[in-house]
Amino acid sequence: MSAPAIAQIGFRQRLAARGVDGVTLLILPALLLLLAVFVYPFLYGLWLSFAPKDGGVFGNYAAFFSDPYQYSTIWTTLALALPVTIISLVVAVPIAMRVRLMRNPRLLTTILVLPVTLGTVLVAQGLLNYLGPQGWFSRVLMLLHLSNGPVRLTHNYWGVFASLLITGFPFTFLLTLSYITGIDPALEQAAATHGANAWQRFRHIFLPLLVQGLAVSFLLSFVQSFAVFPSAVLLGAPAGPTRVISVAAYQAAFEKYDYSMGSAIAMIMAAVQLVVVVVVLGVRTLFYRGSTAGGKG
Repeated sequence: MSAPAIAQIGFRQRLAARGVDGVTLLILPALLLLLAVFVYPFLYGLWLSFAPKDGGVFGNYAAFFSDPYQYSTIWTTLALALPVTIISLVVAVPIAMRVRLMRNPRLLTTILVLPVTLGTVLVAQGLLNYLGPQGWFSRVLMLLHLSNGPVRLTHNYWGVFASLLITGFPFTFLLTLSYITGIDPALEQAAATHGANAWQRFRHIFLPLLVQGLAVSFLLSFVQSFAVFPSAVLLGAPAGPTRVISVAAYQAAFEKYDYSMGSAIAMIMAAVQLVVVVVVLGVRTLFYRGSTAGGKG
């Protein structure tokens, strides 16, 4: 064998010893896409947020937190995202527990996840027709003399809340169902054999194994709800009580053409979500630190 061939084999072996081989190189396209689509825009936006039109390096952040009309959007968004996420998770757990025992859960699962296929705009249109002042819900209440006038459930907080709940619940349910169905039924059967009731089985068997997965479901659902924009515009009052932080970022960037301020608001959005992520992951460790492997074996 020639010397160049020996050198080439030696070089490949050294790379393979460090974990770099032909299979590893297959991740390069995905890595390049990640850098181009996510990492670079984030770093560029971060740099742009520190280049304000007026003021020093932190001028955008100082302007945002000194204006109640701006920084109040954080609490408005949290007041929508947190309740929607908590309710979705609380409702998803018992439904998923019931679905896992069904012989043919496909029909019920399809019905529950159907809103995902409709899209936010179509859901908003439906809510405007059904929950608006002249919608069937308001008319039924007036017909039954339960209301003296039209009930406004759109173009306010409750319209956005309903839209987020309808479109976000299927996502939370599917995540929760995947975790629950992964727990070995023999664990529950063994607990029942020893006299544990339904609540005790859930508290001591399912909940410790579900904490890790429920935390992930909560965070993914929260991030989805926190980024609310179309629902806040179509079903809320984006200039009033449902002016969420994404609307503030949009107005700064595309109405005032202040891309630096828009980037700063986007960075604040990311920081708030990061705080919630850290808190939830920290609370998760208080419940269970062991393995979450409860899969069927």
